[in-house]
Amino acid sequence: MRLLKKGLSIALIMVMVLTSLLTGCGGKDNTPATVGDNNTPKASDGQQPSASAWELGSEELEFSYYHHYSWYTMPNWGEDPASKWILENKKVKINAISSGGDAEAKMSTILISGELPDAIWMERGAEVEKLRSEGLLVPLDDYIEKYPNYKKWVMSLENIDMLRSPDGKLYQIPNWYTSQPNGNTGYVVNKKIYEALGSPKLETTDDLYNYLVAVKERFPDVTPLEVGEGGDGIEYLLSAFKENRSGVFYGSNYMAIPQDGKFVSLFTDPAYREGMQFVSRLFREKLISPDTFTQLKEEVDRKVLTGKVAVYITSSPTEMGSQGDMELKKQDPNDGYFMIWPIAKPGLDRNKIYTGDYKELGWNVTVITKAAKDPEKIFAFFDWLTGPEGQCTVMWGPRGLYWDGFTEDGWAKFTDAYANDPAGRDEMTSQTEPINWAGNTVFVDVSKAQYEANLPVEKQNWQTRFQREITWKTQQNTTEFININPAGDSDEGIIRLTITDIFEQARASAIQTAKSDAEVLAILDEAERQAQAAGYQILLDYMTARWQENLNK
Repeated sequence: MRLLKKGLSIALIMVMVLTSLLTGCGGKDNTPATVGDNNTPKASDGQQPSASAWELGSEELEFSYYHHYSWYTMPNWGEDPASKWILENKKVKINAISSGGDAEAKMSTILISGELPDAIWMERGAEVEKLRSEGLLVPLDDYIEKYPNYKKWVMSLENIDMLRSPDGKLYQIPNWYTSQPNGNTGYVVNKKIYEALGSPKLETTDDLYNYLVAVKERFPDVTPLEVGEGGDGIEYLLSAFKENRSGVFYGSNYMAIPQDGKFVSLFTDPAYREGMQFVSRLFREKLISPDTFTQLKEEVDRKVLTGKVAVYITSSPTEMGSQGDMELKKQDPNDGYFMIWPIAKPGLDRNKIYTGDYKELGWNVTVITKAAKDPEKIFAFFDWLTGPEGQCTVMWGPRGLYWDGFTEDGWAKFTDAYANDPAGRDEMTSQTEPINWAGNTVFVDVSKAQYEANLPVEKQNWQTRFQREITWKTQQNTTEFININPAGDSDEGIIRLTITDIFEQARASAIQTAKSDAEVLAILDEAERQAQAAGYQILLDYMTARWQENLNK
């Protein structure tokens, strides 16, 4: 959510730079779908490249790749097991262009210089469309017909047309796209602390509050509720106060509530207001960290790894939950973490609470620019990457150790080492997954789930187990709400920047400075007044129009 907020200001800078540059140069069910439902392709449904397709590995391929995120640094190509294998066997060398910790400034420099990278990894939406409208991107349609994997896996998505640009063409290679539920958001619970407190019921917000109070009294050196870097988990905690509404709507990505076919104010929404009173109470009583909005990710990770949190909720707690479980079990096999079904306000149906969300078109995208000397060859690489061999390689390392070929149905075929060496397997994934820029959710998730469902619990991958049992079932499909935010240079985009500042200030004040429930509401009322004065309704109307356009598609 903070990442998406930054994207707005990035877009504004890009627009200003592009203008000068180009002027100068002239140019709803929470039961997981099964494989094969809807438009999900089966892994065994084979596709063959056309006769004119370029064969990856037949000659060297080298290209530059800019990762448009301040937080991301690509591992040195050829040093981790996956990229080393790709370099040696597929003859692909990728020259990373880092943001240097400031994606906005880096993109500005790139565009001013006119030296575009060959490919860019970035958020889909307004930024991509700005580059596309200025003629800087390569359409992929002709390549899609020649290569097997994008055509098989991506083009089968029910809402693929939402990825098309206004000219009707496809320019984007999606990452972690899916045709069935996925996602990691939820509640991770410290097992030893939970059992020491009598393994109480944790189902309602009242249960959670009472449990956190008990943790504070019994374990004063532990953070009762950890909500992650910058309070990332707060919006997902708020999901407890409304049925059939993902917590994502309470964050800076939307800052608005979809209701009766239109977007309405977040600040006046009853569920948001009640939820913020609850979170403020937790903060006042020191049941969440006093440095919630300032702590770094490394500090949060350290607490999780050392068992210094009782309950942990963020947008994606499963990775650290899995690592923390492994670390704590090294000292005590009975220690570790587990996940619980989402918390709900008393009286609400727990089976209608969605902590997080998923989108069929995935997280972000790769685009190929017209600076690329061999755009088709670059596409061929990403097509391979999103296919079975590519996904196995960047998830579990080179063939032969943790996977070795494919089942009769076409899913990954795992070796005994996958089950018998969970620490090595997970360490491999932690090294290789950061270069998975074309994640194929269905292939990876189904491969893991089918294999691990038959393993004893102690040999199952912690993350996969709780994804299968809890998180995939409790994420809401929000595909219809993609690409509804305005470009940063538009009137609505400028309004959105102002609303974002109002939202974040109000959120921080309501949680950190309010001394009572009444003060929380007063802060939200003032935020509503300021937002409306800044043009909030104009933004809401814009988002509604884009939402309706999506529904029509």
